[in-house]
Amino acid sequence: MKKEKIMLEQSVGYQLKRAQHALRIQMDNALREVGLTTPQYAALSAIEATPGLSGNKLARQCFVTPQTMNLILANLESAGLIVRHPHPEYGRILQAYLTPSGESRLRESHHKIGAIEERMVADFTEAQRLQLIQALKTCANALETSAEASPSLREG
Repeated sequence: MKKEKIMLEQSVGYQLKRAQHALRIQMDNALREVGLTTPQYAALSAIEATPGLSGNKLARQCFVTPQTMNLILANLESAGLIVRHPHPEYGRILQAYLTPSGESRLRESHHKIGAIEERMVADFTEAQRLQLIQALKTCANALETSAEASPSLREG
């Protein structure tokens, strides 16, 4: 049992998931104060970065299914935080845009999430922070590349 615990404590995947879980709990709590969920915040942030994205593109950027994103967008639209307009060429595709209310809510949310991220890396030097970002990118790229190269990894 002790050997298993030691191995778990030294597992990159375990520590990454532990950090992600703690971050998600903090984000959920902070965003609840402004009336958003973490997936809604992700969608609003993606729309802010690239206005006019379709639901499918937003789903990919936010790591959810298109069906889930459609529900998220419907809720954001009902709340008056986004509007969706038909694509000029492909009318069935709806493009999402922030409303002024959405922009305001997102600014407030960015402030709260930024404070959480700052607290998370407060003990890091700037060099360590940049090194962490690069290491995480390298991990994600390695796994995404291996999934693309190996069909068996995608099927599981």
